[in-house]
Amino acid sequence: MSDTGILAARIQALEDLEAIKRLKHRYWRCLDQKRWDELATCFAADATVDYGSGRYRFQGVDAIMQFLRTSLGEESGTFGIHHGGHPEIELLGPTAARGTWVLYNFLFNPGQKRNVRIGAYYADEYVKVGGEWKIRHTGYAALFHEEWSRDDTPSVRVLVPSHVRA
Repeated sequence: MSDTGILAARIQALEDLEAIKRLKHRYWRCLDQKRWDELATCFAADATVDYGSGRYRFQGVDAIMQFLRTSLGEESGTFGIHHGGHPEIELLGPTAARGTWVLYNFLFNPGQKRNVRIGAYYADEYVKVGGEWKIRHTGYAALFHEEWSRDDTPSVRVLVPSHVRA
């Protein structure tokens, strides 16, 4: 391969890595902002998910989106913020990759006075379809899953701006 070809391949690899990072960050942002239609575009048609070490497994975009809308949608009363980072992404070829990410997730439900904190590592697989990276598989194994009632901590107040209230 010529020097130009080597350089072009290296640039393509960097562009692919950056596109995968943006994809994962879009996935988390769409979860938090409840942007279900945009979130669905993050997945390959045959995608699978495994949240909680086998506790919640789903296959296909429709099944995945139904679960996410039910568990995190407006009707659930649950709000969350996904903090993800420390990506370790490996390109397996021009259209396949895998990655590991750390997650810190904070969820709260004002109506149920319930909070949840999760620390986990995601293990993902990606596929490039029509020139665009998609999630083929995503799932996490929790290092910890902590839940508590705000009834146990009466001095705690959670202020929710009116624009995010369900």
